[in-house]
Amino acid sequence: MILNSFSLSGKNALVTGSQKGLGAAIAIALAQAGANVAVHGRSADAQKTAEAVRSSGVKAISLRGDVAEPKVCEEMVEKTLRDLGSIDIMVNNAGIIRRAPAAEYSSKDWYDVIEINLNSMFRLCQAAGRHMLQQSSGKIINMASVLSFQGGVSVPAYAAAKGGVAQLTKALANEWACKGINVNAIAPGYMVTDNTAALRADESRNRQIMERIPAGRWGNADDLAGAAVFLASSASNYIHGHILVVDGGWMAR
Repeated sequence: MILNSFSLSGKNALVTGSQKGLGAAIAIALAQAGANVAVHGRSADAQKTAEAVRSSGVKAISLRGDVAEPKVCEEMVEKTLRDLGSIDIMVNNAGIIRRAPAAEYSSKDWYDVIEINLNSMFRLCQAAGRHMLQQSSGKIINMASVLSFQGGVSVPAYAAAKGGVAQLTKALANEWACKGINVNAIAPGYMVTDNTAALRADESRNRQIMERIPAGRWGNADDLAGAAVFLASSASNYIHGHILVVDGGWMAR
């Protein structure tokens, strides 16, 4: 039956930045599809998401740490392996955004965004990938953006990082597809999150964004659930290096 290929029963997943927002929705969706999930928060407690995961009848562990620190990335992978037994699904969702005109953009903001949104993603892909190479299977899902394709306004570091995420996804797919590992990315459009609060509060900018989205609304966290389960499941076994846009039609306009 085709629906069986979407089941994640018996699989173990690590989802970074999953204490709330898009990451929490993805973690819960993977759990509802049958996966055990390691949930993660940078500084906040991820127990609420862990409890929601457990309510689906699967295991959950809660991790805390700043992915900007290389040691934290290694430790999260090691703890997931120790407590759940494997990493079959790695979802790199943790990220930040800093807004300022390019001519005024600080070196610290540039460094912080690149470090968290791109460098840490490579470290986590590498750490999880080593285990997946040993077991000859695995699914890696990176969080890209419509700004992987566009430049945006007043977010130079974010656009650069998300462009890098798309290229990293393709580069890893080129190496690991023949090893049984799928590396793909999800590129959300304009979603209702803490990161977009300033845009939604700006009446003019909010109107401009809404006018371009064919679906006529901002996306919400649950809009990513199906895409995440699909890319984590065997239904996507022949999909490698793909950037799956979930944007309400933004890129088509």
